Amino acid sequence: MLHIEKYGAVDIGSNAIRLLVATVIEEEGKNTLFKKTSLVRVPIRLGADVFLKGEISERNTNRMIDAMNAFSLLMSVHNIKRYKACATSAMREASNGAEIAEIIRKKSGIKINIIDGEDEATIIASTDLKSLIQNDKVFLYVDVGGGSTELTVFANGHKVASHSFKIGTVRLINDMVEDTMWQQMEDWIKLNTKPFKKVSVIGSGGNINSIFKNSGKKSGMPLSYFYLVSFYELIKSYSQEERITEMDMNPDRADVIVPATRIYLSAMKWSGAKNIYVPKIGLSDGIIKSLYNEKLAEQLQA
Repeated sequence: MLHIEKYGAVDIGSNAIRLLVATVIEEEGKNTLFKKTSLVRVPIRLGADVFLKGEISERNTNRMIDAMNAFSLLMSVHNIKRYKACATSAMREASNGAEIAEIIRKKSGIKINIIDGEDEATIIASTDLKSLIQNDKVFLYVDVGGGSTELTVFANGHKVASHSFKIGTVRLINDMVEDTMWQQMEDWIKLNTKPFKKVSVIGSGGNINSIFKNSGKKSGMPLSYFYLVSFYELIKSYSQEERITEMDMNPDRADVIVPATRIYLSAMKWSGAKNIYVPKIGLSDGIIKSLYNEKLAEQLQA
């Protein structure tokens, strides 16, 4: 007997807003299946407002309201049983973030949870990341967003250290990251990976997913440090317009992919990693898993 439900995850990032609809399939005696049914991405760059002016503009507030109303309708059409909306660094740092979250709740019915970097890392860690982190290997998990980069070191199958740095793609293209912040991230990575002989990187985020797709590699295979270096040199040699017309990139990807690649390369260099794995998971996937875990907890309590 199958039990099938649909869950919704809204990820409000610094570079874009996403709605992931996932079908959760339960069958007695078998592992629960999570299938991505629909993904809608809206390029509302909140970070461009917040990191430069400290608040979300009226224009982007109205765009967010429209997006949330659209997401609410889509979730209704999909007959979503559970959903959660999480906002990261842009809304967290906006002076009017909480105020706008309340306006959106009243106008669309969607409640937005503004989470910190630690919460974000914890939610993502609840995904299929667990199946990739073998007990006999050491991984540096690197999630690059528009406003911040979340780092987590996994060893012996467990998290041993994590930290959030205000180094993100939107901040970088607006020249808002000081050298001291880069140095802090370098020091942290070296300190927390030094005890281990061999470290691999796990990359998360839209940019590394795009790079992996471009590589033509089979799912589960890693990208090498040398491949990433050559890709970085290639995209730097193109103008933003050429990346759109000749490399077939979306306009809101063509500018941020350069600083994103720099962050992944830096993390690999400072940790001594030769390979980066790209499991194509992110905050949205983590939200879906956390919703399912909440359901199980409720059933146990009942």
